[in-house]
Amino acid sequence: MIIQKSYEARDEGSLYIVPTPIGNLEDITYRALSILKSVTIIAAEDTRNTKKLLNHFEISTPLISYHEHNKLEREEQLLEKIKSGESIAIVSDAGMPGISDPGYEIVKAVIDEKLSVIVLPGANAALCALVGSGLPNKEFLFYGFLPRKQKEKEEELERLGRYKATLIFYESPYRVKETLKTLHKVLGNRQIAIARELTKRFEEYVRGTLEELIDWANDNEPKGEFCIVVEGRKEEELEDNEDWWVNLSLTEHVEHYISEGQSSKEAIKFVAKERKLPKRDVYQAYHIE
Repeated sequence: MIIQKSYEARDEGSLYIVPTPIGNLEDITYRALSILKSVTIIAAEDTRNTKKLLNHFEISTPLISYHEHNKLEREEQLLEKIKSGESIAIVSDAGMPGISDPGYEIVKAVIDEKLSVIVLPGANAALCALVGSGLPNKEFLFYGFLPRKQKEKEEELERLGRYKATLIFYESPYRVKETLKTLHKVLGNRQIAIARELTKRFEEYVRGTLEELIDWANDNEPKGEFCIVVEGRKEEELEDNEDWWVNLSLTEHVEHYISEGQSSKEAIKFVAKERKLPKRDVYQAYHIE
């Protein structure tokens, strides 16, 4: 067990997770600006983008790159700085670091070293899109980017489509048309909202059924990064004998039977039968994971 008292005096520094605007620079908080000015160094997903932000607010704190391709190499360097008493801020190009952006690994590493991670509130595209969608938001599931390969994408949507929670995805303008078609193929004609260019001059929400949004996408040339918000499975779609394993992954499903004393072979057989899948598919999924 690790207990962190974020503002207790200590010899070590802290890692600050600092969200940055997703479009409109006025969305940055006073506290975020204060932290970016006071830390020893800022670890940025793209130093060129972050430099523009810092220049706009006249912040001269040194920058260091921290992105998908060098995050493991940077980890030890950043940890040593924090241990020596320096505080570091990590930022992504837009929004909250660690949410479909680099950040998770360094947060975990800092926690494992029993050092402090302090997260600032701030801009997040997924929550903006959810609230603006008009779809139920009492219960929601954020997924991020779906797999690029069609088969993997359909398999994930088959799994996610069983949830009653509203679903939130990110998508690029180059794949949004195909993703809308796949959503319709797997989930049916659900209500959906897409949001693009959030907080920017050309911010746009398009709300309707999947069929309507597919037509819209075909008639337009989608531009900007997209948030896709899809209604969850309706109550009337739920069967009275809803499968007990509906929220389990294939691996979790197999491990359930193993925990009851079945061999892995028998467990895979049971799962294949319950899910109406070929045994080889369950076997491969279980052993690959």
